[in-house]
Amino acid sequence: MLPKPFPAAVAACMLALSVSAGAASSSPRGSWLAEDINGGGVIDRLQTTLTLGADGKVTGTGGCNRYMGTVTIKGDAITFGTMAGTRMACTPAVMDQENKFHAALETVRSWRIAQGKLFLRDESGNVVLRLVTMDKRKPT
Repeated sequence: MLPKPFPAAVAACMLALSVSAGAASSSPRGSWLAEDINGGGVIDRLQTTLTLGADGKVTGTGGCNRYMGTVTIKGDAITFGTMAGTRMACTPAVMDQENKFHAALETVRSWRIAQGKLFLRDESGNVVLRLVTMDKRKPT
C-alpha cells in the first residue's frame, strides 16, 4: 500500500508538467504558417508565413513577396507596425491572398495559442488570422 502523500506528489508533478508545457505557448514569438485569413481559407501550397522575433521584428512572406516590420506584444495584446516588402508581381489569386493577409495584420489587436495554432484577433475579438506553428515545439 502506498503512503497517503503519494497522490499529492503525483498531483504536484502533473501540475508542474502542465505549467511547463504551457510555457512553450506563453508567447506568440516564433514562426507560423497561415491556415486561414478572415474565414476565407488560404490557397493550398502557398506559403504565407509570419515570424515574430524576440527583438520585436517581424519577417515573412505573403506568398509572393517577402516583408519585414515590427511588432509590439504586451500580455495578450499585439500590434503590428508599418511593414516594408519586396514588390514582385504574381498571379492575381496570389496577390489577392497576400493583400488580404496584410490587411488582416493591420486589424490585429490580441493573440491566443491553442493546440499549436496562433489565433490573431481584431478589436472585437474576431479571429482574423489562424496560423499553425512551424517551430518544432510541442503544440499545447
